[in-house]
Amino acid sequence: MTSALRRRVYAILENYPPTSRTGRLVDLVLIAFIVANVLINILDSVEWMHRGHDFHLLAFEHLTGAVFTIEYIARIWSAVESPDRRFWRPLVGRLRFALTPMLLIDLIAILPFWLMFLIPEVDLFFLRVFRLLRIFKLTRYSPAMNMLLNVFRKQGRIFSAAAFILFILMVVAASGMYLFEHRIQPETFGSIPAAMWWAVSTLTTVGYGDVTPVTPMGKLFGALVMLVGVGMVAMPAGLLASAFIEEVRERREEYEEEVEEALEDGRLTAEEAETLDQVRARLGLSQRDATFILEEAMRHPPGVCPHCGRPLGPAGHDE
Repeated sequence: MTSALRRRVYAILENYPPTSRTGRLVDLVLIAFIVANVLINILDSVEWMHRGHDFHLLAFEHLTGAVFTIEYIARIWSAVESPDRRFWRPLVGRLRFALTPMLLIDLIAILPFWLMFLIPEVDLFFLRVFRLLRIFKLTRYSPAMNMLLNVFRKQGRIFSAAAFILFILMVVAASGMYLFEHRIQPETFGSIPAAMWWAVSTLTTVGYGDVTPVTPMGKLFGALVMLVGVGMVAMPAGLLASAFIEEVRERREEYEEEVEEALEDGRLTAEEAETLDQVRARLGLSQRDATFILEEAMRHPPGVCPHCGRPLGPAGHDE
């Protein structure tokens, strides 16, 4: 009885399979709570709204806090029903599940609610800003955000290398500007850490203009840093775009393989169509892309000659 209930809870909360109507309904309810909570916390920062509706805002905070807490506990409780073997052990598996990125975001979402009770004297302004982090819970329900997070996971070393290079250049830029400007502008370039602000704004090509070099050597060095900064900004952006395109291509290829497997017998059953829809939802492909891939595969099914339409043998046949 308990195991069956746990499987049902996991299927609903994790929307597994992705075509579950109850799972989709629960997702929509949770999305509505997240969006409403973020909007209300934004309005709570308006003084007259906070004064006039303090009781209602607090009541809604208690409601959403309770809902998100129940959701968090239910996800950890049902984690042992995951198809991933890492989470099968009752204690260790649940701990591993609690340390996954999505569950850490869920934990951050409920912390403000419990901080109000555990630390009554906590700064309300801090809590108000902290509650806005609940917007990150929407990443769970966004295929595009999941795809982007997957890109960062796969290309973590490349992005780390780019960030490390940027950090080195930032230190060099701040050190050089300190060398050329600290005697003339001790209030803004009096130390290397103080010069970091100029280095960051220049290397990222933002250039606020609040801090600028005035000596000839400082201006020359600043110009060189600007030129380097253009390339440094373009490099991570290019890496991200390339990795994102590669991720989309891999997901399309995975879906194409599933389609080819489903069409091996030359027809598509209702059960196979439902399975393909689940795969499409899991991969985050749009309905339009999936339909196009399926139609192309049905025009040229595997094992059939695209020229004459006859079945191909192990060695093929002459046209």
